[in-house]
Amino acid sequence: MEVIYNFLEMILPFECMSYIFMKNALIAIVLITPIFAMLGTMVVNNKLAFFSDALGHSALTGIAIGMLFGITNINISMILFAIIFAVLLNSVKRRTSYSADTIISVFSSIAMALGLAMLAKTGNFNKYSSYLVGDILSITAQEIGYLVIAVIVVLIVWRYIFNKLNSMSINSALAKSKGINIVLIDNIFVILIALVVMISIRWIGILLINSLIILPAAASRNISKNMRQYHLFSVIFALFSGITGLIISYYNDIPTGPMIVIISGVLYFITFYLKKVIKE
Repeated sequence: MEVIYNFLEMILPFECMSYIFMKNALIAIVLITPIFAMLGTMVVNNKLAFFSDALGHSALTGIAIGMLFGITNINISMILFAIIFAVLLNSVKRRTSYSADTIISVFSSIAMALGLAMLAKTGNFNKYSSYLVGDILSITAQEIGYLVIAVIVVLIVWRYIFNKLNSMSINSALAKSKGINIVLIDNIFVILIALVVMISIRWIGILLINSLIILPAAASRNISKNMRQYHLFSVIFALFSGITGLIISYYNDIPTGPMIVIISGVLYFITFYLKKVIKE
């Protein structure tokens, strides 16, 4: 890690980079934001913005259920609950005539309320209220190691499902006729979102996680002409927002998560304006 720390100080000669916690936060952002950006492209294409938001809201329920069953590692309970939650929501969504946003809102509302109620009942709400906004500056070197493993797993799975998922987003009936198992790929995709969201929730926050998935992809979509550009711009916007937000938040005493989201939002409106100018 020492070599990486020295490299970061060399390429970012800011006073704030002399602190270990800032270096750890920067490494985490460089790892997390591109993954958010890649997943975000398909989340936006498949109109699943509310879905990732609902997953974030389910985190508190995962924590509460983990405590109820005596699971000491709350990350495990959150991930397990989120996977079950995602697959169940996906299953109900496919089997009902109601619109997807209605079903997702129902699941999201119940999960959030249930989690808050259970944590309040056990007197542990204040202990985990920090999960609402997150704290990227609290990440440790050991947690970065776990994050690296998670990122590698996500990239391997993404390489396997991307083309199939893209075909499904264009025309699901045609994708099915080509032998693509739509249900399986769809479930793998939502499980992947659940995994990334739950791993990152402690540092990003329940209230902000969805914004970091959606905004870079939405901004990229405004100016992209093909899928390659869509992915590339999304990753660039996510990295720029993350790194810039981290540095600005340090010097202005603003929480890092909200600052990153603000910059992502600004990029979205800039690209939205550029899109209109290009069309004119």
